[in-house]
Amino acid sequence: MIRRIVLALATVLALGGIAITVAGPAGAHSTVVSTDPADGAQITTGPARVSVTFNENLQPSFPSLTVVGPDGNLWSRGKPVVDGPTVSVEVGDLGPAGTYTMAYRVTSADGHPVSGTRTFELTAPGHGTPGPKADASNGSGGDKDSGGIPLWVFIVPAVLLFAGGLAFALFGVGRNNGPARRSDRDSKS
Repeated sequence: MIRRIVLALATVLALGGIAITVAGPAGAHSTVVSTDPADGAQITTGPARVSVTFNENLQPSFPSLTVVGPDGNLWSRGKPVVDGPTVSVEVGDLGPAGTYTMAYRVTSADGHPVSGTRTFELTAPGHGTPGPKADASNGSGGDKDSGGIPLWVFIVPAVLLFAGGLAFALFGVGRNNGPARRSDRDSKS
């Protein structure tokens, strides 16, 4: 009996170690390596396009990149374009001086959504026409790098579920090594 407990414990620990070892590299997401304009840059005229470049190629499906000005309006024009590791969007002439926020949400090569924000400051007002007011659903706020749900959130419950199944299999209810159960004694009478 003790041998089975030690074997079950060793198995669970070995599987947990393997899961943690595999989860480290598998949990990596695309990370931002540069932006244009650079994060925190001070510029006097607005760029024709803004871009965010990552450390690996992106999936081209459903990218989002918006530019929201200090007035709370959208200043990005058109749809974002993914080209390898870079997502970009047309901006055009900007408006009021102040901080502009580039908010992105893309899908990394491994399928994980990656989102965040970067900012730049326009030091001299432009003469552009703003787009509509930005709302909370377009991702204009938030962390600089929120990489989605980490992989360990799925691995830990899977390991625990497996360990529970293993324990049930080794010490399960169906085994009866002791005296006969009451229903067995009653049926023999």
